[in-house]
Amino acid sequence: MSQSAPATAVTHRLVSSSAGRIHLVEQGSGPLVLLVHGFPESWYSWRHQLPVLAAAGYRAVAIDVRGYGRSSKPGDVAAYRMLELVEDNVAVVHALGEETAVIVGHDWGAPIAANSALLRPEVFRAVGLLSVPYAPRGGPRPSEIFTRMGGDDEFYVSYFQAPGRAEAEIEPDVRGWLAGIYAALSADTMPPADAPDPHFVSKGGTLRDRFPTDRLPAWLTEDTLDVYAGEFERTGMSGALGRYRNMDRDWEDLADFDGAPITQPSLFIGGALDASTTWMADAIKAYPTTMPGLISSHLLDGCGHWIQQERQKEVNDILTGWLASLPA
Repeated sequence: MSQSAPATAVTHRLVSSSAGRIHLVEQGSGPLVLLVHGFPESWYSWRHQLPVLAAAGYRAVAIDVRGYGRSSKPGDVAAYRMLELVEDNVAVVHALGEETAVIVGHDWGAPIAANSALLRPEVFRAVGLLSVPYAPRGGPRPSEIFTRMGGDDEFYVSYFQAPGRAEAEIEPDVRGWLAGIYAALSADTMPPADAPDPHFVSKGGTLRDRFPTDRLPAWLTEDTLDVYAGEFERTGMSGALGRYRNMDRDWEDLADFDGAPITQPSLFIGGALDASTTWMADAIKAYPTTMPGLISSHLLDGCGHWIQQERQKEVNDILTGWLASLPA
């Protein structure tokens, strides 16, 4: 086993994967807990969890998913398929000198974590999902579902499909766009229920047309926004958007896992005001079948999408309690 950092130190490093390199941030020593962020974020979204997990006796490691931050950004859209991201996570575990890990993901990181547990159960011994529930592969092709969701408007996942289209909206003002999406999905700044839904684009419009512009959510300081904006201003958005552009490819790649449950010990934490949980309420109800190893499931009242930043203490308490309950 490789040397671990002391609990008070934060170590940045690069490790090899099929992407080229994966950047990670590590704190603490003990059983490995791998933290996987979502869109549009970075390892930094776990800044409140790293020291708490380290103090609780874990080796906490937050990665930049390929296409983000200091990790490699392949040019081929197919390089962002789920199978590749799962293997990145395996490569990180092995590069750290470990054989197994607990994996925890938020937003897009949740299905990445879920599929890591599903495809490589010998490596990922337990899985925690934040904000996005587990839903097994199945049903129609995803692009067909998203097309039907829009009605007169266009669902954001469909809007993200064509390379360059969303980039043209976001990249001229990365900081402003990020502030808008963070506000749109945060409990204290999201639009009222009777306002146009920020997950949809009107004909000829953009996503940011429906974002709040008057204030930042309480969890998001100007300095934190600067960190996120600085990363995307440097890397651009195409690597991050590549994940959305592989959903049909994933559906094809994972055909052998249609309806497959995740059997490892698991955790789910969602925000009661988050569209990811309200739209996927049936997926949560199906957990006795789809996640029979579920130990703990929580919906936090009055919480939006950016759950580990909006409600850091509650999430930390739930995470550490769940981790302590896992078999050694």
